[in-house]
Amino acid sequence: MPSYDFKCEKCKKKFTLQLTISEYEKTKFRCPKCKSVRVKQQITSFQAVTSKKS
Repeated sequence: MPSYDFKCEKCKKKFTLQLTISEYEKTKFRCPKCKSVRVKQQITSFQAVTSKKS
């Protein structure tokens, strides 16, 4: 499940949410600290975990 990093523009708190892609497309994000909807997604690197096949 992908994780998404956000920063609240009101209280400046950074937070991470783990959502499925369908949840991400449907969800309006809120800051967990101040409940503001003024959040901005942060650009971050990612790491793919795959299974090893012999």
